[in-house]
Amino acid sequence: MKTGSLTYIDLFAGAGGLSEGFMQSGFEPVAHVEMNEYAAKTIETRMVYFYLKKHGNLEKYYMYEKGQITREELLELVPEEELKTVINKEMSIFTIKDIFKTIDTIMKEKELKQVDVIVGGPPCQAYSLVGRAQSSHMLVPMEEDPRNELYKMYVQFLTRYKPRMFVFENVAGIKSARGGQAYKNLQSYMRRVGYEIEPQELNAKDFGVLQSRKRVIIIGWLKGTGYDYPTFDIISGNAKVGDLLDDLTKLYPGIGSNDYRIQDMRRVKGYVKKNAIREKADVLTGHIARPHTEQDIEIYKRVIDLWYKKKHKRLNYDDLPENLKTHNNRTSFVDRFKIVEGDMEYCHTILAHLSKDGHYFIHPDSEQHRSITVREAARLQSFPDNYFFEGPRTSQFVQIGNAVPPMMAKEIANKIKEQLNKK
Repeated sequence: MKTGSLTYIDLFAGAGGLSEGFMQSGFEPVAHVEMNEYAAKTIETRMVYFYLKKHGNLEKYYMYEKGQITREELLELVPEEELKTVINKEMSIFTIKDIFKTIDTIMKEKELKQVDVIVGGPPCQAYSLVGRAQSSHMLVPMEEDPRNELYKMYVQFLTRYKPRMFVFENVAGIKSARGGQAYKNLQSYMRRVGYEIEPQELNAKDFGVLQSRKRVIIIGWLKGTGYDYPTFDIISGNAKVGDLLDDLTKLYPGIGSNDYRIQDMRRVKGYVKKNAIREKADVLTGHIARPHTEQDIEIYKRVIDLWYKKKHKRLNYDDLPENLKTHNNRTSFVDRFKIVEGDMEYCHTILAHLSKDGHYFIHPDSEQHRSITVREAARLQSFPDNYFFEGPRTSQFVQIGNAVPPMMAKEIANKIKEQLNKK
């Protein structure tokens, strides 16, 4: 731990989008708590990346990405204390004491007396507007979903560690979940344990991310500290969504191309270079296209043609010829096939539903007529190409779809750091 470094704990950390932004801003992690095994491994791998980068040994990391060394061999390169910050446990009343104990041990070993910031947000599916629209198909009604109560776990961490500030992130649907009662309760709990808070709805596209992604960001600070909700300047990406995709190898359904290194950086657009999404030494992973049926490919071609030839017209499922219709439901989700808006300044929200199928995220190039790859989804979320996602492809899509864009997280972290360093 660097002397004088600001510290944070990341709760419900997912694949580490928020954490990535805070680390890029100079914060040091005390702990990441994440229940999903693959997401926790993704964060662990990222900790290895930062450690090896600091010690000038990234070639070993690249060897791992290429499959030239095993994960065990990679982890052996890093001291245990760097890896123990990742706590792969479900958050509940039955586990929280053990999690506290682990974090207390880490703080004692690192001689930390205070946690400066707590970040994170409970799994958003229980609050998601999309999720509630699909709740009729679920075994547990949304109002009975136990994830609705996970915000209480977050508040317990505030009570125990008394961070100077915190960042609570969630989907916009949290405001109306359970008739708005959960949202009111959350704010009440936060104030009750000693915090001034302010919630705002922020959009990733205003932070330079080429994606429209609305999120409720509650920022809190200890009463009496004089901190407040930061003012964020609107940052324009000054680019098109296609700029994120154009330098990647063209793929066709079922084909993969992990090119490992792009030798000619002239192919890479300025936005990608400026925001360090791609660097010449980076190893490319996750650029493998799903296989698609002939029927889906024909629909994808129609979706792309409509967009470009009919001034951004979307495909209505009911307008398809009968031989291309396979769904009995013709009245809802009629926009289930959607192009990623390559000729616009931002695309629609990247969702974890990508793990199910790619119909909602069709690549804008008509020649490729496929859904986007893991790497393309990661770029749309502003993850750098050197960010390696662990687990099978379905898990990787879920991790990416649930993440906070790192570019957005970094701007939030920078503003938090400004306040903490002033007082």
